[in-house]
Amino acid sequence: MICTIVPPHLLERLARDAADPALREAARRTLIISTAQRIERRLCDTSSPAPVEDFLPDRTITDAENREELPGRKVRGEGDPATGDTGADQAYEWLGVTFDFFEAAYQRNSIDGAGLAMVSTVHYGRDYANAFWNGEQMVYGDGDGVLFNAFTGPLDVTGHELVHGITQYTANLDYYGQSGALNESISDVFGALIAQWHLGQTADQADWLIGAGLLADDVDGVALRSMKEPGTAYDDPRLGKDPQPGHMDDFVHTYRDNGGVHINSGIPNRAFYLTSVEIGGHAWEKAGRVWYETLTGDGMSSDMQFSAFATATVATAERLYGADADETKAVRGGWAGVGLRV
Repeated sequence: MICTIVPPHLLERLARDAADPALREAARRTLIISTAQRIERRLCDTSSPAPVEDFLPDRTITDAENREELPGRKVRGEGDPATGDTGADQAYEWLGVTFDFFEAAYQRNSIDGAGLAMVSTVHYGRDYANAFWNGEQMVYGDGDGVLFNAFTGPLDVTGHELVHGITQYTANLDYYGQSGALNESISDVFGALIAQWHLGQTADQADWLIGAGLLADDVDGVALRSMKEPGTAYDDPRLGKDPQPGHMDDFVHTYRDNGGVHINSGIPNRAFYLTSVEIGGHAWEKAGRVWYETLTGDGMSSDMQFSAFATATVATAERLYGADADETKAVRGGWAGVGLRV
């Protein structure tokens, strides 16, 4: 699968309605490139490799030089000095932070759990306003220079996309409907946790935004998504209004966006936020552990729906903390807060 950080419904609006012809063309080109990647991608590896004991990152940064060919020209390898290219060096750093987070928080060795080499391509395409995981590597566009800044900027964008790889190697959730929205939500959850860990933030200190800093200064919005208040991340004449619901009562039934994977992910996102703030402290330590152990456990299915995932997280919390523990009550309460009672 190819999993992009910017939802297609947003780009489709720009391609159709943007008053600026250059913006319409950039959005159209971004959509075409993303579709082509979906068609041309190789079959993703989902096998479970043998674990290795050494936790050492293996990073490679390549430069597409504004072409649409992967992986591009290698510009930095593991341990190499900085290149002086902001995008390349930022991508290298964020790969390292993501690697370190999963080692420190969950003793996971890279994306596949067995030290998988991490590759990122920067400067992909011309005015490409997206970033994606294509089943093998990270790819970043430079943005259109009008609505979107460079996609190497926000740490949670890198974290989000790399976690699609972790999901690929574990639950391998189908990228459609509720299972696809769970796939997107899990990437948002850990993308946010990586950023919080990097900043040393507690749940009540964090902004719970995905892609903060990605929107240009004159865009009426703060990020691509808000886990705290889905539907409030942006409301701009060019981008439209953030369509994410935060409750099952407002679940969006659609065939677009692979059955609304970027839209309905707001519901499990808010459930995680509510759980985290109720538990308090560093969200990756308890709420994040519940979500991580659920994702990597034996109870997942590729077509899992919201209610089944909610039930699985409660079962994980009971195993970790006990049926009557405050942590387990917080997990139940988080899901109840979005209309799913377990």
